[in-house]
Amino acid sequence: MYEGHLPSVLTVEELAKLLRVNRDTAYKAVAEGRIPGVRRVGRAIRIGRDAVLDWLRGKDHAPRSKRSIV
Repeated sequence: MYEGHLPSVLTVEELAKLLRVNRDTAYKAVAEGRIPGVRRVGRAIRIGRDAVLDWLRGKDHAPRSKRSIV
């Protein structure tokens, strides 16, 4: 997945593809608060693309825990 082709709001499945991890690993990282920009919409989980990209670049948005996802 390329940055220019990412929707502004990601699903956990899209997050997993972006991070190149298993879907279950992405769900666990979200549940543990290690991913920034997470919002619940009803039962659905959505993640802000810009928050994740900034986090990956080491900018501004820090996850709630200092543990890495891998």
